Amino acid sequence: MGLGGTLEYISNMMKISHTSNNKKRQFHTVELKVRMDCDGCELKVKKTLSSLSGVKSVEINRKQQKVTVTGYVEANKVLKRAKSTGKKAEIWPYVPYNLVAQPYAVASYDKKAPPGYVRRVDHNMTTTETISIFEDPAYVTMFSDDNPNACFIM
Repeated sequence: MGLGGTLEYISNMMKISHTSNNKKRQFHTVELKVRMDCDGCELKVKKTLSSLSGVKSVEINRKQQKVTVTGYVEANKVLKRAKSTGKKAEIWPYVPYNLVAQPYAVASYDKKAPPGYVRRVDHNMTTTETISIFEDPAYVTMFSDDNPNACFIM
């Protein structure tokens, strides 16, 4: 490991200490639901979000009321800027219905959702349904895949 290896090691150490001081921003895609009625509303939202530093592109689907912002931005800053236009804005609340376990449950079904989408449901949300758990080790191990002869009838 001669002089070249030593210099490379010291160079790497300098890079590590230099990058830890600078906070790297990550590339994100932020989807918002923004209430837009006309071309003027659409243009106003697009101009406002495009002027935000770090934004690479702004795509608007007025039929779905959906705005997609990509770039080195944070979701909270994009949402705050979208609300500054005077429009009602929120983080995109919908997911494709095939990603939800029970898409037609009361909590996730939404008539205002675009076709093929349902409302995003948090798993920590409390529901009105009662869940009963029966944990008896004798019954759990009786029909186990580990012991295929456990329920053998003669």
